[in-house]
Amino acid sequence: MTTRSAVSVRDALDGAITAIDAGGSPSARLDAELLLADALGVSRERLLVDSDLVVEGPVVRVFQNAVRRRAVTREPVAYILGRRGFRRIELAVDPRALIPRPETELLVEVGLGLPRGARVLDVGTGSGAVALALKDERPDLALAGSEISADALALARTNGERLGLEVEWLHADLLAGVPDEFDTILSNPPYVAESARASLAPEILRHEPSEALFAGPDGLDAIRALLAQVAARARVRTVALELGAGQAPVVSELARAAGFATVRAERDLAGIERVVVGER
Repeated sequence: MTTRSAVSVRDALDGAITAIDAGGSPSARLDAELLLADALGVSRERLLVDSDLVVEGPVVRVFQNAVRRRAVTREPVAYILGRRGFRRIELAVDPRALIPRPETELLVEVGLGLPRGARVLDVGTGSGAVALALKDERPDLALAGSEISADALALARTNGERLGLEVEWLHADLLAGVPDEFDTILSNPPYVAESARASLAPEILRHEPSEALFAGPDGLDAIRALLAQVAARARVRTVALELGAGQAPVVSELARAAGFATVRAERDLAGIERVVVGER
């Protein structure tokens, strides 16, 4: 593909797929289609069915740069596009915060079952995904999101303003300094063990914020600290924590020790016990 003449969508895609696949991406075709659709300003569906579309002019350079970022540095497609869909909303995303994953929707689903008017805090809110998605679907809930990273919090605030969703944003390390006014705590905290660092995909290890990923030798440092803080807050009746594969038994015991008599694990679509929910 060159910048001097028009290229068919098929030829542009074929070249991009080859480059991205050679870079090691496991989803080269999907990546190429998403990047080209974005460069052309059309939907992915139209890209695949509109035979009149061609790649020409400034779009060529834009697409080439996007393919290079994906193929050479393995930058996540979501960061290249600058956005990611999460449930019913679309979020701006960049390296200030983790890219929202489908499994995190389980936290939102827990929130959907809360009593009307519940006060909910999303601890470690990142891009604001959980708090904003829950506010979108349950506007009766009082939502807040807390985050230790001022940069991530700024991203969350920007998303909230753009979406027109009323969420309070708090700069805090877990619950330190957070008012004791919440009856539900939802959190997708760091939960990757340091020993697993080398096994992570380049997309994650090179580009997503490490402070939002790693939490000590077994990955549970942040969860232990959060549950210890929650244990001292009798007003909190429900806690839901996202975690990694194999961590549910230990986290369930930690939740019981923090005073939650009823504890259950929710499985994601892969069958992994992904969210531990404690109630008291």
